[in-house]
Amino acid sequence: MILSRDVHERVSMRAIVLTTYGPPSGLSIEERPEPTPKPGEVLVGVVCAGVNDWDWSMVIGKPFYIRLMCGVRRPRVEIPGMEIAGRVLALGDGVDGFKVGDRVYGDLSGDGFGGFAEQVAVKASALRPIPDWYSDEEAAAIPHAGLLALQGMRDVGQLKDGQSVLINGAGGGVGTIGLQLARAMGASRVVGVDHTRKLDAMTNLGFDRVIDYTTTDFTRDGERYDLILDAKTTRGPTRYLRVLNPGGSYVTVGGHSGKLVRALVFSFVSRALTGKRVKVLGLKPNEGLEDLDCVMNGQKLELLIDGPYLFEDTPGAIQRFGEALHFGKVVVRIVEESEATPAP
Repeated sequence: MILSRDVHERVSMRAIVLTTYGPPSGLSIEERPEPTPKPGEVLVGVVCAGVNDWDWSMVIGKPFYIRLMCGVRRPRVEIPGMEIAGRVLALGDGVDGFKVGDRVYGDLSGDGFGGFAEQVAVKASALRPIPDWYSDEEAAAIPHAGLLALQGMRDVGQLKDGQSVLINGAGGGVGTIGLQLARAMGASRVVGVDHTRKLDAMTNLGFDRVIDYTTTDFTRDGERYDLILDAKTTRGPTRYLRVLNPGGSYVTVGGHSGKLVRALVFSFVSRALTGKRVKVLGLKPNEGLEDLDCVMNGQKLELLIDGPYLFEDTPGAIQRFGEALHFGKVVVRIVEESEATPAP
């Protein structure tokens, strides 16, 4: 194993610890042993972490399928957090392609979580180099939300030049990145749906039209779209199909569990019955993260950061996300950059 410094210099780290399901206020900050990277793993000093729906659901234990995956009575995941940006501190045996000191980011949802901590040991395959033009806060906002948008629109939705797009839940991380990717892929019109308080910021970001879901039902207002990217999934699939153009696609990337199940069932018959597609995205973590720059034609994504919040304020940041009070991506600063940078 290649270490960045004397292994006896520190023996513990701070972490946000989840011991029981409930409101985020029940999370605690505790000292935990520093992780040691196993063969094929990288030890990362976490600088910033993004907050996602997985984190909110894992903390509160809802919907119930979360408990089937993470522990029925008590959470099996001790440290939540799935989206990180940081520095390589040490390499496990057999790791190639990284060196101590590299800036890295990634989605840990397929690798045990653990991002709300000063350090995490993770498989090298879950990490990518951070492009030089992104800050740590920006980098922490990209891996999960960016790939939900990219895989949802490009790989599953098959967005084509000149098509129209509606994004439901457009004021969050997926929606604000999705707008920019849709533009880069040649969308002729992008409409965003979200709460009243987010509409002005969405207009400033460049949506062609913004819809307030508290006053307007976009499935009944008469406009049609070639692709709907849905981060909320608050309706059954047939409601969305009626606002799709012939041959259009509806892609859900998250939302209410019951509606997601209905969409999944309907996806097997929708094209045969209606000529339109209903798809539920099964995210492939970190696959295509490098493609974001290609899709953007070398232009930097404009990452809208809600925060960054202090490490001590992580429970409040998760609560803010759960109440949908944020615009853009909720980001927590775990440590200052100097604290995560390996000593020479």
